[in-house]
Amino acid sequence: MVVAPTLRTVVRRLPLKLGVLAGHDALDRRVRWVAVSELEDPTPFLEGGELVLTTGMRLDAGNAGPYVARLVDRKVTGLGFGIGLGHEEIPAELVEAAAEAGLPLIEVPRDTPFVAISKLVSDLIAAEQYDEISRAFAAQGRLTRAALRPEGAAAVIDRLAHELGGWAVLLDEAGAVRHAAGEGAADVTGLMPELGRLRRPAGRGAPASLALSTPGRHVVVQPLGARRVRGFFAVGLGRPFTPVAHTVVNAAGSLLTLAIEHGREHLSAERRIRSAVLRLLLAGQAEAGKETLELLGEALPPGPLVVLAAGGDPEAVFEAVGEGFAAADADRVVVVVAAARAEDTVSALREHGPVGVGAPVDAGDLRAGLDQADRALASARRNAERVMRFPDLAGQGLLSLLDPEAAEAFSSALLAPLREYGSRADLLESLRAYLACNGHWDAAAQRLGVHRHTLRYRMRRVAELLGRDLDDPAARAELWIALAVTG
Repeated sequence: MVVAPTLRTVVRRLPLKLGVLAGHDALDRRVRWVAVSELEDPTPFLEGGELVLTTGMRLDAGNAGPYVARLVDRKVTGLGFGIGLGHEEIPAELVEAAAEAGLPLIEVPRDTPFVAISKLVSDLIAAEQYDEISRAFAAQGRLTRAALRPEGAAAVIDRLAHELGGWAVLLDEAGAVRHAAGEGAADVTGLMPELGRLRRPAGRGAPASLALSTPGRHVVVQPLGARRVRGFFAVGLGRPFTPVAHTVVNAAGSLLTLAIEHGREHLSAERRIRSAVLRLLLAGQAEAGKETLELLGEALPPGPLVVLAAGGDPEAVFEAVGEGFAAADADRVVVVVAAARAEDTVSALREHGPVGVGAPVDAGDLRAGLDQADRALASARRNAERVMRFPDLAGQGLLSLLDPEAAEAFSSALLAPLREYGSRADLLESLRAYLACNGHWDAAAQRLGVHRHTLRYRMRRVAELLGRDLDDPAARAELWIALAVTG
């Protein structure tokens, strides 16, 4: 609602030559409109806040008091009485009744037409409207300039708090404070239960905004995001929000949504470039990868490098990397850091999920470094470890480098003919003893408690069933791994 002019402003306009006969203390009331009526009871046609103009055609000493009482009950702003037509002067009874009721009573001379008063009030209201629109546009311009600053959304929040003379807070999707400005901005815990109502999908009862009011505290909360809620912002004042304030808040909401959506699109494009750079580096095209990375204003760290494979939430990993190159790939984030900073980076990343750490490599050997980091990450995931370093895998044996499911499938397929050969389960145990004794017949036979000729017969059957040459070292290695996986 537009802030209407006061009755004092109307009276002071010299061309109107208006005089105040009663209600001097109430001249700061707002005049929301002018109503001309000669009815004895005009109140059914009034809304309140009007300046009622009359020539008193139906007013006399007997009904002046009730007439004033009805106007007061209707909360009109004031009564203008035109003299020189029905009355040469305002009846004393009307002046007395208005004074007792505190209703401003204004004398309108004969040469001041009622329409001149109506036009004046209309012009003043129009001027207030124009002023409100001008102030709103000016504030929107300042908010827009703030949105173009490097700080983006944070700058908009700062400007919004300054424009309204209150506080403003930017919240993430979970309701955590990302940026706050203005006195009282830190106390937003009471807003948390309300955010759930704003998280509902559009069209399913989700309000466009929430207004919360308590004595001395008025808050507006709006969700941010074009297609889904990506955050919230809240604005608080110690007084009710004016129309201009609501306009400024809505403008800020649009700018913040644009900033968030644009930022996400920019971030998505940047990460796609990083993934392309990673593919170039892994393909051995280090120079092309470095040139592309320079377009982002970045560069690979100098000196020996360490490749990390981080299995935590990508968003959290990217924020925790700090100095170094990071790119999302498959089910992990690949991080390349200078060897001197590897441990600091590992400490930051381990808080967000398992981390595999490769050995130091040169820029041209990043493929080998990533293979090591991936093997270490796989081991960390299997063993519920936060950090696993590739050099440490050597102490865990070759099997620690294998994928458990793939190794189990390989073992089952390779040894299936021996398990399916009637009930001769002794073939598996004989093969295990033969391989454990490095193919020495006497030692293996003694371990099994059988004659060496019996063992030779069994090994011939094993070779026939598996189609493998047991004198071939490669075949022996595969069979030993298969037996080790089955336990």
